[in-house]
Amino acid sequence: MPGREAQMHDWLEGRCGLFGFSLVPASSDASFRRYFRLHLPDGETRIVMDAPPAHEDCCPFVAVNQRLEAAGVHVPHIHAQDLERGFLLLEDLGDRLYLGELDEASADRLYGEAMDTLLRIQRADASGLPDYDRALLAREMALFPDWLLEVHLGLDLAPAERRMLGSVFEHLIDNALAQPRVLVHRDYHSRNLLVCDADSPGVIDHQDAVFGPITYDLVSLLRDCYIAWPHERVAGWLEDYAEAAVAAGLLDEVQCARLPEWFDLMGVQRHLKAAGIFARLCHRDGKAGYLGDIPRTLGYILAVAEWRPSVAPLAGFLERRVMPALQAA
Repeated sequence: MPGREAQMHDWLEGRCGLFGFSLVPASSDASFRRYFRLHLPDGETRIVMDAPPAHEDCCPFVAVNQRLEAAGVHVPHIHAQDLERGFLLLEDLGDRLYLGELDEASADRLYGEAMDTLLRIQRADASGLPDYDRALLAREMALFPDWLLEVHLGLDLAPAERRMLGSVFEHLIDNALAQPRVLVHRDYHSRNLLVCDADSPGVIDHQDAVFGPITYDLVSLLRDCYIAWPHERVAGWLEDYAEAAVAAGLLDEVQCARLPEWFDLMGVQRHLKAAGIFARLCHRDGKAGYLGDIPRTLGYILAVAEWRPSVAPLAGFLERRVMPALQAA
């Protein structure tokens, strides 16, 4: 995108007053956004977000960033912005993603810090954010049959299978809508959290925040599509969160008792959505690297079905039709 890079240099020099810098790619994104690390002559670094206006809108990122920063969340501070051209100059939070730092020794500390930060996110101002309503929850789960089953695997579903999916989807939506509602990051996982020297973790990729179910970000974190932990360990972290959420006034004791079921079923909704998105990234956007995460993602649903009978019909369908087709794909 040489035209974009020329515009970026013009903005950095003409609008931001920066000279003598160098730019190197910092990371890619599951969207049209690109990120560059800007090295200044004095050794300082910044991150430049390039979000082409024809494909991306920087305004939600800026608006959510301000809310989270005000709530004490370590999001990248915005040093300069050009919303018309789609450029942001951001604080550099480094490149130590949780995904590369998590291991048996570090997990309790890192997840503890991430859950502390999640409580701040959940107490942040959510007024005016899009509502995570029935229609949005349904559209997300539709990605599973539309992109994974039909486009990627080429499965022709029987009427009974479609009815089963519809029934399970309604149950999962009812579960989501029964929960206390908070600001939801919507992608709160190991690829969007960074280990920082101070105020760790740093939180990125929050532009899709909504007002929705309290367990959504928690299940994104603890049943991550990119790294899995034993059930017993996840249950311990869930108990830690529940205690802290009650102390913070986000849950009462009755709600706390329902938290494990809310958490499990919210995870099924998210993992159906994620599996569909991974297939869409491959077939629509040419990003096949996410296909390898689908078996782990669907594996969470199979595990939950062992103690949540309402998920059993979906799990049986996955075992009969989907997992064999994935292996053969």
